[in-house]
Amino acid sequence: MTGQEVLVTVPSYHQYGISPQLVERVKLKMKNPAIKDRVKQVVDGLTRADLQDRVKVRRLVRTASSVLGERLSGAQEEQIVQFVIDQRIDPRNTLHLLRLWGMFR
Repeated sequence: MTGQEVLVTVPSYHQYGISPQLVERVKLKMKNPAIKDRVKQVVDGLTRADLQDRVKVRRLVRTASSVLGERLSGAQEEQIVQFVIDQRIDPRNTLHLLRLWGMFR
């Protein structure tokens, strides 16, 4: 060891096998106001319990991917569902939303 170590941080979504290219495509598409509004309508009214329910999260992922025009494989869908459930997101908690924002900025 040379005494100089480089710390490489990997986004947590990467640990679930979610492709950084997919995340970048989604971020780019979300800049379109019409698509952003449609996605907002899909997630409006969600609760923490909804985001811990595998069936509801899977339906949410399918709906959002359809709105975004992204075709997901079964494996990709499962990775995203597991990621959402493991984050234990409370959409009414500002700190949770800021943490998510930080992951994907």
